[in-house]
Amino acid sequence: MKKIALEEHFMAPELEEYWRTTMGNVDPAIYQHVRRRLFDFDELRLSEMDAAGIEIAVLGLAGPGVQIEPDASKASHAAARANDFLAEKIGGHPRRYAGFAHLALQDAACAGKELERCVRELKFCGAMINGHTNGQYLDDPALYPFWERAQALGAPIYLHPTDPVATYSVLAGCNSLKRAMWEWGLETGSHALRLVFNGVFDRFPGVKLILGHLGETLPFLLWRFDSRAKLYGLKLKRRPSEYIKDNIWVTTSGMCADDPLLCSIRALGHRRVMFSADFPFESVLEAGKFMDAAPLEEPVKSDVAFRNAAALLGLEARQPAGAGQ
Repeated sequence: MKKIALEEHFMAPELEEYWRTTMGNVDPAIYQHVRRRLFDFDELRLSEMDAAGIEIAVLGLAGPGVQIEPDASKASHAAARANDFLAEKIGGHPRRYAGFAHLALQDAACAGKELERCVRELKFCGAMINGHTNGQYLDDPALYPFWERAQALGAPIYLHPTDPVATYSVLAGCNSLKRAMWEWGLETGSHALRLVFNGVFDRFPGVKLILGHLGETLPFLLWRFDSRAKLYGLKLKRRPSEYIKDNIWVTTSGMCADDPLLCSIRALGHRRVMFSADFPFESVLEAGKFMDAAPLEEPVKSDVAFRNAAALLGLEARQPAGAGQ
């Protein structure tokens, strides 16, 4: 079954030091293994894609990237260079790769212009944003100019996990729950809910948000969000669940299990669920086999594996991988 994967990471040489901040407690051998794959755009990555049945990988920078850079001008220039680097690599295999822009949200207007450049000139599919930017979350009114530009472009925004501003008290002293184990899901799901509950989707109803890991637990809590919003007198134009169903898409990245897949499809509708592998942090082959064997009717499975992402990201016109690389 052909697939599009859209939480697939790469690294630009200039930005490796930012990424290194998230890998400090990782075994050096594992670090080198992951690093080698992040910098690979040819044999390693393509062979794993072929084995998993992935025709197109949408590449996004492994975070946090320039979003932890305190100098806004430096961040903006480095992000633009990273986007040019990615465009060059995509050009080497235009039928196999697409791209998400990397953006410096320190300057909302500049980020919006760079998003437009990436979509219009570099033909990227949208942007991948690695959580908060130096503590500023995406519902901040200072970022409205960015959201206005993203909405006008129809550019999907993939909200990817990052470290929280400070360790949650409940996780202090339990390092095994940090980062990808639990902390990142808590952080990213909460970040997405800020967009819902602080009215970003009311102000910008055309915004398209993508979450990995089958929605960072949000699909499982729709009823409760609506129930508590009513109890607390939340003033929104619609119920919280409606924004999640209408403005948010989810991917299977890092979630190779039938039960959460089926729950997400039941909660959101199957056209809001898309395949992803999370290269190189998860096994691409395992993700591919999981999708192939998922207990879904074939038309639904094809939508999740390929057609939903093709429609959302404007990839319908891509030629099959067999036509060349």
